[in-house]
Amino acid sequence: MSAPIPPADPISSGIPTPDDVRGVLAGVLDPELRASIIDLGMVHDVRVEPNGDVVVKVALTTAACPLRGQIGTDVRSKVAGLPGVSEVRVEYDEMTQEERSELMQKARLRASQSAPATEVPATTRVIAVGSGKGGVGKSSITANLAAALAARGLTVGVLDADIWGFSIPRMLGVRGRLAGSKAADGKGKIAPNEVPVGDGLLRIVSMGLLVDDEDTALMWRGLILAKALEQFLVDVSWGALDYLLIDMPPGTGDIQMALSRLLPQTEMLVVTTPALGAQKVAARVADMARRSYLKVLGVVENMTEFVAPDGSHHAIFGAGGGKRLAALTGAPLVGAVPIEPAVSQDGDAGTPIVLAHPDAPAARELNTIAERIVTELLPPVEMAGCTARMFDLVQKLA
Repeated sequence: MSAPIPPADPISSGIPTPDDVRGVLAGVLDPELRASIIDLGMVHDVRVEPNGDVVVKVALTTAACPLRGQIGTDVRSKVAGLPGVSEVRVEYDEMTQEERSELMQKARLRASQSAPATEVPATTRVIAVGSGKGGVGKSSITANLAAALAARGLTVGVLDADIWGFSIPRMLGVRGRLAGSKAADGKGKIAPNEVPVGDGLLRIVSMGLLVDDEDTALMWRGLILAKALEQFLVDVSWGALDYLLIDMPPGTGDIQMALSRLLPQTEMLVVTTPALGAQKVAARVADMARRSYLKVLGVVENMTEFVAPDGSHHAIFGAGGGKRLAALTGAPLVGAVPIEPAVSQDGDAGTPIVLAHPDAPAARELNTIAERIVTELLPPVEMAGCTARMFDLVQKLA
């Protein structure tokens, strides 16, 4: 499914229009039919009140659909990320027999035309970790959050989409080139490298696991980079995932636009430092995400301050960048990670600080961010089918 064409101008900071709301709802997927609730005709009505309240009426295949709560949560989460929204209410309809038949026809058409666009399951929570500029610690945030999530018993994919500046393999201690595997359809796929973390698992893909060595320079143009991202999503056998964390290249460009097309359910976590300059350029990443109808999940301020052994606090890179960016984007400030030499030292050694030194201040803050993601911002999808029987029928008829 392709994301809708972005508007010429970014969504304003005023009250959104119904079209703006429908645009972000294109990123809400039915977890079993693997299609947008917009494409499936499940959104019966969108009302935007003058005070910024938004009411979305969603039609379900049956009123007792067990996935009702999950779909409602995803709708509220996406719409609440629009600037100017005060409150989101979800109302439910039950589809008529004619509407259910039409939904079946759409699902059959999708199933007969092609396999799912990517190998990433529709139930996977996708978080792109982006920044406006390099050097703000985006990759270390990605690696540590992935490890912290896996330590909670979750299966977490890590895609190093910073094709030029790959660093995830070193930070997660992954060695060895990517190998091939055979998918259920008999076609060859790329198998991610796997790293167990307690009861959880990391599945890692990076260009750094395809080149001869870490010092190899890639001299590719932007469109080729976007094609590489597409291959990592389409030709990698990711398997079942609770989360997929994508370490994005800094700035705004072809890879960011390709991601919104390939995985419209993606939510953006923006990393900045306290410095005003970093905050200003990071705002562009949030703006581009919203132009592409991706929700900005939140802001992480990295390198907040240095706490000396004597307990004194030193704001080396200034103060307040994370709060300013959060206020500017209307997204929550998810956490503020202090400067700590062990973050880079442990990353260079291949063991993220959340695993190597879990009691360190930076590790505690990173674990707090991971816990907030799991419990509040973007909880894992709990599957219990209401369209499962329909989907099975679609597959048989396709």
